[in-house]
Amino acid sequence: MIARTAVAQDDISGDGTTSTVIFIGELMKQSERYIDEGMHPRVLVDGFEIAKRATLQFLEKFKTPVVMGDEPDKEILKMVARTTLRTKLYEALADQLTDIVVNAVLCIRKPEEAIDLFMVEIMHMRHKFDVDTRLVEGLVLDHGPRHPDMKRRAENCYILTSNVSLEYEKSEVNAGFFYSNAEQREAMVAAERRQVDERVKRIIELKNKVCSGNDNNFVVINQKGIDPPSLDLLARAGIIALRRAKKRNMERLVLACGGEAVNSVDELTPDCLGWAGLVYEHVLGEEMYTFVENVKNPHSCTILIKGPNDHTIAQIKDAVRDGLRAVKNTIEDEAVVLGAGAFEVAARQYLLNEVKKTVQGRAQLGVEAFADALLVVPKTLAENSGLDTQDVIIALTGEHDRGNIVGLNQHTGEPNDPQMEGIFDNYSVKRQIINSGPVIASQLLLVDEVIRAGRNMRKPT
Repeated sequence: MIARTAVAQDDISGDGTTSTVIFIGELMKQSERYIDEGMHPRVLVDGFEIAKRATLQFLEKFKTPVVMGDEPDKEILKMVARTTLRTKLYEALADQLTDIVVNAVLCIRKPEEAIDLFMVEIMHMRHKFDVDTRLVEGLVLDHGPRHPDMKRRAENCYILTSNVSLEYEKSEVNAGFFYSNAEQREAMVAAERRQVDERVKRIIELKNKVCSGNDNNFVVINQKGIDPPSLDLLARAGIIALRRAKKRNMERLVLACGGEAVNSVDELTPDCLGWAGLVYEHVLGEEMYTFVENVKNPHSCTILIKGPNDHTIAQIKDAVRDGLRAVKNTIEDEAVVLGAGAFEVAARQYLLNEVKKTVQGRAQLGVEAFADALLVVPKTLAENSGLDTQDVIIALTGEHDRGNIVGLNQHTGEPNDPQMEGIFDNYSVKRQIINSGPVIASQLLLVDEVIRAGRNMRKPT
């Protein structure tokens, strides 16, 4: 159940999976203390519910609003992305990826439209080192031209994005043809290919129209197949052709290069064409990659992840996905929450000093258990930094009692101001953790009641 909660957390907010798991674990640990003393789980669960509602209300007051508008504050986005990435990768690589993920999200963002992170292609190459990971403002396709005579590098390219079959297709009707001499056979073969050749000729005519009298090149990227005779015709005309591109890449190409995707060659015009300053092929062992770069006004881009082995690539890929979601969440929430454990300590003080007094009876102990469980985040940060958890918690709670909102400095173990250090968490991630943690912990605590109820229902009346 806890693992499913972590998966749901990742699906909904893209980050905070580890925090969810340790928070549920700590709620169970705190509950065990009271249950061992004879307290009924139902009373604890009632306290959890009160504490959860109060913490969510406190979160609304505690969050820091961020005005995004048409031009988002890039520094705030970088701080959020950096906070997320540094929990998953070492510092130097996390700082490098911070710029990459922020620029990628801002590249695909359109005013008044929801951000579609699928327009950021994440491509990986087992090549060089992790620090060679970069953002390509354009597209990287995982295949290359299929004809030996086609150029491997071209500058100033018109891009035709098409979904047109340029290969001979057998008829669906089983029919037999009889011929008595070679001329008839040749005529029949020509008739079979005439339809495909007509389509290819139209593409070549468009190329001649836009590229005559200049040094520009012409690239066709087709979603369907292109057979060898068609490739040969295109190669002779000096056209670079790629076949069987992914459907998702066709959408990205139009957003990156401009123009429009065509499903028919009947009415080809120069307005259908996109533009790229550079198209080149990169061969890595048996793998071929085609880079489409230097585009004019991209609304789609590619994060090219490089690493020496599969483990490193998988680690960076997970971190990049979480980083992209963190930046997207910040733009959509238009709010951030102070990190480094500052929110958790402040919420605990609020629950103990204000909420607990308003609760009647033994449910107070549930509120207290919930408040103590929140401290698992600063405790874990202290443990991971090799610090003494008790000293850290005493120092943090002491500062909060004096009215200072502080988090943990992992290098020194001293309290610091997360706002000055630029440590911010996602508002939506925190909200989801507080919502889902107590629900699962409550279900696990009440599981005996559920089983008992089931047994009672089975008893014959």
